[in-house]
Amino acid sequence: MAASRASVLFLVLAAFAAGASAATFTITNNCGYTVWPAGIPVGGGTQLDPGQTWTVDVPAGTSGRFWGRTGCSFNGGSGHCDSADCAGALSCTVSGQTPATLAEYTIGGAQDFYDISLVDGFNQPMDFSCSTGVNLHCPGDGCTDAYLFPTDDTKTHACAANSNYQVTFCA
Repeated sequence: MAASRASVLFLVLAAFAAGASAATFTITNNCGYTVWPAGIPVGGGTQLDPGQTWTVDVPAGTSGRFWGRTGCSFNGGSGHCDSADCAGALSCTVSGQTPATLAEYTIGGAQDFYDISLVDGFNQPMDFSCSTGVNLHCPGDGCTDAYLFPTDDTKTHACAANSNYQVTFCA
């Protein structure tokens, strides 16, 4: 009986610890047109009309990215986007085609890390911030807050664990 109580206590503590470093991403479309945000390995994709918001919970230990797609047309779960298309899927399992403005992150540990990358090109104005860090602003191609080439290692920012994130298109 004591062993089963200890096992239950361990599972409860493990579940709490695992959730302690999770993060919530709130993705908002402030553009005057529809954006189809996508995310891998968590999120997939959805349609956001102007003014709409999408919330995605990302578990601890996840490294991934979110990006916006434009000019999309879907019939069910398949179709095509004019920019940042991900193999014709509404719910992406692969990265979007270039050009794609990327919000990249690593969640877990004592700190989380995040950046905007234009290494794959620019297709969408984007702001990206965490609740305990700086706001990254990328209104156009070549913005100074974004990685512009693969060997640039100066644009990553840190947040305290348990931070929540905001990705805004057309901020």
